[in-house]
Amino acid sequence: MPAPVFEEFDPANDCECPGCVHWRRVGSSPLPGRFGGHPAARGVLVVAAAASAALATSAPQAAAHSAPPAPHRSAAPVDPDPETPQGAKSPLHGPAGKPLTGPVTTPPSTRTEIINRAKTWVTAKVPYSMSLYWADGYRQDCSGYVSMAWGLTGNEWTGSLGQFGTKITKAELQPGDMLLFHNPDNPEKGSHVVLFGGWTDHTHTAYTAYDQAPPHARRQSTPYAYWSNSAKYVPYRYKGLVADPGAAGAPAGKAAGPFPGAAYFGPGADNRYVTLLGRMLVARGAGGFYGKGPGPVWGPADQRATRAFQQAQGWTGGAADGLPGPRTWELLATGRGSDIKPAGSPAAPASHGVPGYPGKNYFRPGADNDHVTRLGERLAEKGYGSFYTDGPGPRWDEADRRAVEAFQRAQGWRGGAADGYPGPETWRRLFQ
Repeated sequence: MPAPVFEEFDPANDCECPGCVHWRRVGSSPLPGRFGGHPAARGVLVVAAAASAALATSAPQAAAHSAPPAPHRSAAPVDPDPETPQGAKSPLHGPAGKPLTGPVTTPPSTRTEIINRAKTWVTAKVPYSMSLYWADGYRQDCSGYVSMAWGLTGNEWTGSLGQFGTKITKAELQPGDMLLFHNPDNPEKGSHVVLFGGWTDHTHTAYTAYDQAPPHARRQSTPYAYWSNSAKYVPYRYKGLVADPGAAGAPAGKAAGPFPGAAYFGPGADNRYVTLLGRMLVARGAGGFYGKGPGPVWGPADQRATRAFQQAQGWTGGAADGLPGPRTWELLATGRGSDIKPAGSPAAPASHGVPGYPGKNYFRPGADNDHVTRLGERLAEKGYGSFYTDGPGPRWDEADRRAVEAFQRAQGWRGGAADGYPGPETWRRLFQ
């Protein structure tokens, strides 16, 4: 006999029986059993008691034939079909609420960094909002959440996020990728995006989703691809993705190794060095040249991306032929030189009226870009190189912050003016 299911209910607002009238008067006072005041409720309790007695006699037999533990099941969503109103494309907002300038770019980021950033909002239970911005400058809706996790330099929306990733298949999904559904007919109805955190079982029917939806950011098991509109979600991989340090083929520092030789590149080449070259180029801003991401077979995308990087160094003619040489490889492997500028961006970045100053968002924990290298090299020239054990590099760390702080204190600044993070005035004095 299946166990009866009972549902608690509060006194009805329009019921005039003595019990309901009494419990409406006492308001939020504890209800003895919650059913005590209504005659019908007392009848329910009698039925429940009788059913419990009957079940008690059959419990041993039922236990003997109990089913094995149920397989993994996804938790019920807070809202299976969430309304997802979201703000339009917008720049990041600083502490004072003023938009930061500069083009939206795809800074390099590892899968670990993407997931760790996603976890910060889950831990903080950041409330869902299409108009509010969290302390890190990102809008508190689903697309702002993914913009933050991917480390984009602006707030995107579901209609624009796809341009920062490349389409992949379900079988290729890995932590840090996104699942995107954009409804062009009514963007505020159904459009949504979540971060993929990994499969929850071998059947690949459910996965861990990092999801910014009402009421707040959450991490939960979710059926593939989502609770609703499942067939309309498309997997994407971030164009600026780079390998985690120590991972196979990690395109950073000494992991890239010395230049293998010109014979490994060009028409007909098919080897791991072509893939490694492509990954290093994507990390420097060449993601837009690849439709499906770098691979081992040399193609026109590799040559165009290499030429764009060479031209970003100011090289012309034969020095920018799109085929990597020792110098091209050295700059890519060490993170030095100039990044590829996004289409339509100014020749020299500027912010707050200071030429060359890219904005504070380039100097923060987790930042990895050529502006950090340029800053560190200038600090070393100014006599603050002792803070670096291995020399300045593209990844922002405590050595950069301490060197900047020392320079700021040398200007006579104290307190918040000497926090170790370069603002426009710090930049102007360093490079004047």
